[in-house]
Amino acid sequence: MKVIVVKDQQEGGRKGYEIVKRHMQNNELQVMGLATGSSPITFYNELTASDIDFTNSISINLDEYVGLPYTNDQSYHYFMKEHLFDKKPFAKSYVPDGMAKDIAQAGKDYDKIIAENPIDIQILGIGQNGHIGFNEPGTPFDSQTHEVKLTESTIKANSRFFANEDDVPKEALSMGIGSVLSAKRIILFAYGENKADAIKGMVEGPKTTDVPASALQGHADVTVIVDEAAASKLTEKHDN
Repeated sequence: MKVIVVKDQQEGGRKGYEIVKRHMQNNELQVMGLATGSSPITFYNELTASDIDFTNSISINLDEYVGLPYTNDQSYHYFMKEHLFDKKPFAKSYVPDGMAKDIAQAGKDYDKIIAENPIDIQILGIGQNGHIGFNEPGTPFDSQTHEVKLTESTIKANSRFFANEDDVPKEALSMGIGSVLSAKRIILFAYGENKADAIKGMVEGPKTTDVPASALQGHADVTVIVDEAAASKLTEKHDN
């Protein structure tokens, strides 16, 4: 696991962009796994400002709220259109179907999409409790796409995007940890002191389902891009 410490979120976005650009130039990036949330926004800004062409590429998103139509401005489908897809369209973009009548079957269908389109680079953020995607503590490391009941801490963290906490959906459809680990390469972004405990647990703590992101310790190619605040509890020396 390579940890890169940057001065701020803007520099972090540029570092992530440089990695993606290099793999695009080497024809090593056909399928990109994408994440939502505030952490990857500067990375998406770098992509949209660049000359990178994704019209022959495929994107596969990590997750989506259950019961929130894609036209809702808090849906992750809407987020991706606003921050990336409307400016840099892909040949095909997949987002989990949170409006499916059969959510369990929707998860199985999504796993088939991932199997047919192996992810070259997966973009991740991390929750304060160490979740990746919506895989909360206790999620098995071999889990596939599944419905998740969100914890109170995740609902509270996401409530800043809604009018009030009661409006936050209580379930989501998320790639499992096993789905994430199937990607050839992973880039995780994290910024701010409130992510320091999660980063410490992911990078230097034991590999445990109590910290879902610690599963990344077993992956061969993970780059963690963090600012000084998010890296503040790490004891080992890392790249700048």
